[in-house]
Amino acid sequence: MVDNNSSDQTREVVEEFRRQYPGRFRYLFEPRAGKSWALNAGVREAQGEILAFVDDDVIVEPTWLQNLTAELHGGEWAGAGGRTLPAEAIPLPRWLALEGPYALGGILAAMFDFGDEPSELDRAPYGANMAFRRQMFEKYGEFRTDLGPSPSREIPRPNEDTEFGHRLMAAGERLRYEPSAIVYHPVLTDRIDKEYFLTWWFDFGRAAIREVGKKPDVAGIPRHWISIPEMAVTLLVPRALKWMLAFNPQKRFFNKCLVRTTVGQMFEIRRQRRDPISH
Repeated sequence: MVDNNSSDQTREVVEEFRRQYPGRFRYLFEPRAGKSWALNAGVREAQGEILAFVDDDVIVEPTWLQNLTAELHGGEWAGAGGRTLPAEAIPLPRWLALEGPYALGGILAAMFDFGDEPSELDRAPYGANMAFRRQMFEKYGEFRTDLGPSPSREIPRPNEDTEFGHRLMAAGERLRYEPSAIVYHPVLTDRIDKEYFLTWWFDFGRAAIREVGKKPDVAGIPRHWISIPEMAVTLLVPRALKWMLAFNPQKRFFNKCLVRTTVGQMFEIRRQRRDPISH
């Protein structure tokens, strides 16, 4: 249990579990606030050869851990992502879709569902349901601390989990989709708010740019002088037109989210020039 600089009774609660289940729990204190700092502390102290990750609010199937990690003991797979489904069905507003071409379920319930058959992933799994061989952290580094949930608004909330998966796939490592490793994620009703989604997508755009890092200038011309106008023409304007001209409420809001993502990307490109952040 990594106590991420909490100010409540976290340590006392963990100590009680340690007394009830000797040898099953350890307590670590990580003074640097932020999810990635806590994850990295846990990764460094963990003793297993396979490290599994799950959100604190999901319900897991009894066979979840065994199924998620069963194929990771050999050398074929670097990691695995399980199947994450909504824990309950709730009425949704007309503008919100959890499935289909305008789905936004990944934000609301960390949905990750590619059917019933195992396969190789072409996208990174979410932190709500994933596992990696320990060797991957030793070989490719830890979770980036300039991404992920943090008290600082300078750090975009998304992508600390998916960035690690992207890093592995870019290096040629293979990730497995394991549909039998099922967890159920609650549908967070307090997030069913347009402004929440738009803020999240703005941060997602920022995180996407931060993942790839600052690109070099071109013939002495600052890169943002080229990138920002190019993105405005090729992404922002087309997406804004799709948003404004859409009649389907789900399509309309989905495209509005893409507009906000593009604005976040442009913001981060400009910020990189002004205030570069290392990781």
